[in-house]
Amino acid sequence: MAIGEKYRAVHQRSLTEPEAFWAEQAEAIDWSKRWDKVLDGSKAPFYRWFAGGELNTCHNALDRHVAGKRADQPALIYDSPVTNTKKTFTYRELRDAVAKLAGAIAARGVGKGDRVIIYMPMIPEAVMAMLACARLGAVHSVVFGGFAANELAARIDDCSPKLVLSASCGLEPGRIVHYKPLLDQAIEMAKHKVGHCIVLQRPQATAFLVKGRDADWTEAVAAAEPHACVPVKATDPLYILYTSGTTGQPKGVVRDNGGYAVALAWSMQYLYGVNPGEVWWCASDVGWVVGHSYICYGPLIHGATTVLYEGKPVGTPDAGAFWRVISEHKAVALFTAPTAFRAIKKEDPEGKLLKNYDLSKFRTLFLAGERGDPPTVEWAQKLLGVPIVDHWWQTETGWAICGNFVGLDPMPVKLGSCSVPAPGWDMQVLDEQGHPMKAGEVGALAAKLPMPPGTFPTLWNADERFRTSYLADYPGYYKTGDAGFIDEDGYVSVMTRVDDVINVAGHRLSTGQMEEVLASHKDVAECAVIGVADELKGQVPLGFVVLKAGVNRPDAEIVTEIVSLVRDKIGPVAAFKQAVIVKRLPKTRSGKILRGTMQKIADSQAFKQPATIDDPAILGEILDSLKPLGYAKDASSQGTL
Repeated sequence: MAIGEKYRAVHQRSLTEPEAFWAEQAEAIDWSKRWDKVLDGSKAPFYRWFAGGELNTCHNALDRHVAGKRADQPALIYDSPVTNTKKTFTYRELRDAVAKLAGAIAARGVGKGDRVIIYMPMIPEAVMAMLACARLGAVHSVVFGGFAANELAARIDDCSPKLVLSASCGLEPGRIVHYKPLLDQAIEMAKHKVGHCIVLQRPQATAFLVKGRDADWTEAVAAAEPHACVPVKATDPLYILYTSGTTGQPKGVVRDNGGYAVALAWSMQYLYGVNPGEVWWCASDVGWVVGHSYICYGPLIHGATTVLYEGKPVGTPDAGAFWRVISEHKAVALFTAPTAFRAIKKEDPEGKLLKNYDLSKFRTLFLAGERGDPPTVEWAQKLLGVPIVDHWWQTETGWAICGNFVGLDPMPVKLGSCSVPAPGWDMQVLDEQGHPMKAGEVGALAAKLPMPPGTFPTLWNADERFRTSYLADYPGYYKTGDAGFIDEDGYVSVMTRVDDVINVAGHRLSTGQMEEVLASHKDVAECAVIGVADELKGQVPLGFVVLKAGVNRPDAEIVTEIVSLVRDKIGPVAAFKQAVIVKRLPKTRSGKILRGTMQKIADSQAFKQPATIDDPAILGEILDSLKPLGYAKDASSQGTL
């Protein structure tokens, strides 16, 4: 069989016979009632998968494994270098803890369809909270622990929760983040009044509990009766996950139960190539979609062992942290963001710390969240000697749009590409009028409807906003908001957000392509390129560069070299003439570089400090670095720098 033949046959069938294909994949899931229709298109473009079917996602993640042969298999390994704690829960132990927590939640009047906000750090109880809500048929909405009070309040008002599950604090290297004061402030600010909170008191900080509203987690669970799984419709919501909206109002992405369980089970086996019983590590956070899909639900539905890591790629304690976790827990695969590997590469460019660990069980590294720039991918490939899979997906999609399907037959890797579309994804590149573009041309990446199971059916209480945000610009398509191209072999390359395609004197140029060139310089650890306003050309590119540890050459010398490099690789049309060396780049906590905010600063526009920013002080550093170049003259923050 030719390389990729198996993948191509599966993908083709998923497009020509979608109902038959996904009905077969649904056999991997326990259903309490079979579906009436695999794909319901009666209200298109609002499609629904497995209409009429009933199941419980927590049952599929826990109870069926306990009843089967996995009761004493590790389900969850908690590894926390920030608290020096390691703990393993078997499937039986995790099921029992979740059933008791579900009882405590139900005792506070929460039932099927009610909303619960989870505002917690990376601890086992956060995963238990998600599963306990799923057990009851309640709809959870995880808000990243430590999120600003006003952002939390906006989410409380949007989804009207009956209950908030929280913890007294989160832990960052060298500091404690007190969650409870932020939660109290958010509840005070919100128009919707939350009736109950259950708060886990962590030993690092004790929170004040409001009498009559707040309950101590340990006491509430101890007093509760275990609760059974409640069947829900396949089309009922499992969770709401908020993504930032351009209007400032958060968009509540809805995820259903049935299609999601089916897609996750398929992907664990065929995208990630992980077998039931093996150890899988997704180094994300439960606050992000990746954490929902591949720390919590995916690996547990599949019967694998999932690692929950409360730490960083560097600094807890060093740049060998990831190698330790893989080695110690015998993980066969890791899923993380390219930014994590850029951080490791910056601190340990030669990868010397890897020599201290045994990675003999490790098979594959998966990268997503930002484009896997070729220099980082090549560095990881050389260091680890295993396949590196860059794959592409979004909060809205719930799982991969494109990837290299190692459980089918791995395709040849093309550096800079996220490989080929997943089953059910019919990807096209469209111009501004919505016409398909030729192979290799950069345009808007869009997917023909319907999207496959596991993707979002709508936005919470906002069907019209769902339609206008994602479906209206290209009728019959889902607009991804990303720009890129598809080559003659069908490989997709995501270059940038559509907003990051800059117009230089009429030439549409990808900042992602320029970043790829900057990252190839031997002294560069990380970089970002933005378009800044220019009277003559409309926009011109401006580069930001973070150097590797130990580089001691003059900044001006390095800037001259990288400007020359872009001219050589892309050509004078790029008009790349300016770059600035900075100590670090502003990012969200999931590792996405805040290019839009940097652009506003450079163009002297007022900007709002993003709620998801990892460290607000970095924006001040960016501001200071731009002033000598004549930018950021009047930029002012609507937050605080």
